[in-house]
Amino acid sequence: MTASKRATIYDVAKAAGVSITTVSFVLNRPDRVRPATRERVLAAADALDYAPRSEAVVRARAALGRIGVVAPFTSYASYYRRLSGVIEVVGDDARDVCVFDHESAATAQSPLLGSLPISDRLDGMIVMGLALEPAISDRLTVRGVPTVVVDAPSMAFSSVRTDDAEGGRIAARHLLDLGHRRIGYVTERHGRHPVPLQADARLAGFQEIVDALGSGTGEVTVCAAAHDIEAARITAAGLLALRPRPTAIVGNDDLLAAGAMLAVRAAGLRIPEDMSVMGFDDGDLAAGLGLSTIRQPFEESGRSAADLLLHERAARESPRRVVTLGLTLVPRLTTGPAPG
Repeated sequence: MTASKRATIYDVAKAAGVSITTVSFVLNRPDRVRPATRERVLAAADALDYAPRSEAVVRARAALGRIGVVAPFTSYASYYRRLSGVIEVVGDDARDVCVFDHESAATAQSPLLGSLPISDRLDGMIVMGLALEPAISDRLTVRGVPTVVVDAPSMAFSSVRTDDAEGGRIAARHLLDLGHRRIGYVTERHGRHPVPLQADARLAGFQEIVDALGSGTGEVTVCAAAHDIEAARITAAGLLALRPRPTAIVGNDDLLAAGAMLAVRAAGLRIPEDMSVMGFDDGDLAAGLGLSTIRQPFEESGRSAADLLLHERAARESPRRVVTLGLTLVPRLTTGPAPG
């Protein structure tokens, strides 16, 4: 395809061996197209450097600055708080912020995330809580879409992160200092296609501190649950059935910890006199429950991501940067000394 002849949707359809309707679905409703077909269309679009003509007109209005934010919003309420930080930075700068939901950080990449770079609807992207597959990273880079990643590893783009392993270490030190030695840990279950999770780093940091006590001194029993309160309640009930049972339960986040609290109370145990419970995040749920937790700087992470993205859109040749934000312990009513 020469520079004088811009690739059309018909060219992409012909190269991929599909109809123009299928190409349109891949770019606008990718969840309605089978994965193999979707990848074939995306590969053809990449090879032809295709961009929808109508969107090219929109992009010519350089003052628009349309930013896309992709995150598992419906699965983790904390991402709305990160989004508020993004809007706080870009809201006064006459930019559009387009929000795209992804099912869960525990599942593989969404079809939408693979198609967005080709649709040319965006002038920059902030991807939160989702590890970018190499093919998608390459597509974003080749098409020159400035991108910032939040709470996920990336060697290709600037990122904003918290030290989840250190958060796990902080939680472990808090419970060990209170005298707990048998601890149950409810982590998040991976999806069908395993992806790196913040939960893994938190658990690794927690286990590191307990292991440092020496063999036979501290014990962590780990169980995995789907990311909902009822699943966490059932999983925590299994921990309470152990003999000897743990004296504390940690939830990988506040929602899982809330499920653990339900199990503890259903078993007729007192919190924290009989069982301590601890979470991670410090959202509204933790404050309402009086839950001890590890606080993440949600709004600050959104502001930092937006600042990085706007800088990179302006500079274009800006080097990759990593911003690491701190975590703090918030002790409340649900932690206390190990029973007798």
